Amino acid sequence: MTSHPILPGATIGVLGSGQLGRMFALAARRLGYRVHTFSPEYDTPTGQIADEEVRGSYDDLDAVRAFARQVDVVTFEFENISVASTEAAAALAPVRPSGSVLHTTQHRKREKQFLAALGIPVAEFVLVNSLADLRDGVIRLGTPCVLKTAGFGYDGKGQAKITPDTDLAAAWQAANGSESVLEAFVDFECEVSIIAVRGLQGEWADFGLVRNDHARHILDVTTAPAAVSEGTRREAVEIARMVMEALDVTGVLCVEFFLTRSGLLIVNELAPRPHNSGHYTVDACLTSQFEQQLRAVCGLPLGSTEQFRPAAMANLLGDLWQPQRPPAWTQGLALPDVKLHLYGKAEPRPGRKMGHLTALAASPADAAARVRAARGLLTGL
Repeated sequence: MTSHPILPGATIGVLGSGQLGRMFALAARRLGYRVHTFSPEYDTPTGQIADEEVRGSYDDLDAVRAFARQVDVVTFEFENISVASTEAAAALAPVRPSGSVLHTTQHRKREKQFLAALGIPVAEFVLVNSLADLRDGVIRLGTPCVLKTAGFGYDGKGQAKITPDTDLAAAWQAANGSESVLEAFVDFECEVSIIAVRGLQGEWADFGLVRNDHARHILDVTTAPAAVSEGTRREAVEIARMVMEALDVTGVLCVEFFLTRSGLLIVNELAPRPHNSGHYTVDACLTSQFEQQLRAVCGLPLGSTEQFRPAAMANLLGDLWQPQRPPAWTQGLALPDVKLHLYGKAEPRPGRKMGHLTALAASPADAAARVRAARGLLTGL
C-alpha cells in the first residue's frame, strides 16, 4: 500500500457511524475530503454528514471489500470490528490504525498482557474462564474487585463490582460465562487521560493530560488541562508514546489512567481512535483530535495542539430529555462562552450520549463550573 500522502479530494472510509465519525467527517469535509461510512445502521450521526452511507454487517466480508474498493484509505471510530473485517478492507485500501492494533485493544486480556509485557503499570489482574477461576481470583485479589468481560465493553458495560456479599455464581452468569478479567480495585484520587497522535512516518503530538469525572460509569465532565504535576504529565506522555510505538499506531490513541493518591499512574484502558475526553479540542485547540486523525491517516503533517484557554466538556445524555419536553436550548445557549454540539440522534434514551457542551474560561476549575452551570440551565435546575 502507498505511503504517499492522500491529498484533499480523496475519499476516506470510516468503519462505524456514531458521533466520533460525525465529528471526524466534519473535519474531513472542511479540508476538502469526501467521506463514506459503513455500519449496520441507517440515518446515523456520521451518515448525516458523509457523502455516502453504506449499510451492512461488519462481519459481511464481501460488503466490507466492496466498501473498501470505493475509498482511498480506511479508518474507524468504533473498535469492536473483527480482525477478519479489517484484513478484508486492507487488501484493497490502507487501514489506519491497522487491524493488529484493534486486535490488541478491543480485548481486555490481550490489552493487559500487552501493557504488562511493556512494564507499564496496570491494576493487578487475574484471567477468568470459569466460576472456579473467579472464586480463586477473588481469594487472590481480595474484595472489592471488578469483573470485566474481555471483549465488547465500554461505558461500564460488561463490568461488575465484586464485594464480600456478591453471589459469585450470579456474577459469572451475568457475564454470560464469557472470557473475563478480574481486576484488583484501585483506590485512586481521580481518573485522567491523554490523547496522542502518531503520523505515518512516526511524527508525534499530544493534547496533554485531562481530568475525567464519571457518573454511572459514563464520562460526565472532562477538564483540560488536569491539575497534576509536570512529572505526572511527562510520565503520561512517555507511556502514550511507548504504547503507540510498540503497536505501530498511525492515527489517534487515548490512554485512560487511574491517578493514585500516591501519584502513580495506572493504565486502565486504551482506545485507538478519538475519544470522548477529547471533544473539547474542537473548540479549545488549534487542531482538534478529529483533524489530527485525518492528518495522520492521510499522511499529512500533524497540526499544532496548542490550547487557547482552559476548557471543560460536559456530556449530554438522553436523561436530559423529558417526555414531550426537550432540553431548554435557548437558556443554555444564552451563555456566550459555551458551545453546544448535538449528534443528530433521534431517540434519546437514558445513558445515551446525545451531545456535549464545551466551555472556555480563565482556569480549568472555572471552565468546569461554567459547563456544569450551562448543563443545569438546559434542565431548568
